Amino acid sequence: MSKLRKQWGVNTSNVVETKNVNDIKAKTGNVYESIAIIAKRANQINISLKEELHNKLEEFASHTDSLEEIHENKEQIEISRAYERMPNPALLATQEFMEEKVYYRKPQDELFS
Repeated sequence: MSKLRKQWGVNTSNVVETKNVNDIKAKTGNVYESIAIIAKRANQINISLKEELHNKLEEFASHTDSLEEIHENKEQIEISRAYERMPNPALLATQEFMEEKVYYRKPQDELFS
């Protein structure tokens, strides 16, 4: 199990739950701002998951130049399948946003203070 999945305590059943737009809007007062925050967080999650996956796959990579020695590595296949079953980063980001686990600030507010 990945450290990110443990960190987020994510249910990996991949069940998509509809969200009320008014609930999303209520967090910032603007639905578009809320969506932008969720999108930025989803991108952060995606980057960290991709780095973690590449690091794990690199452990099992064989660094030979011969095409004859290429074969399937079962460990790499299992790791890839585990990451394919993980929830979409946008779902994780939305869950974090709705649970108020995402820190964000408005730069325009800082200009006037």
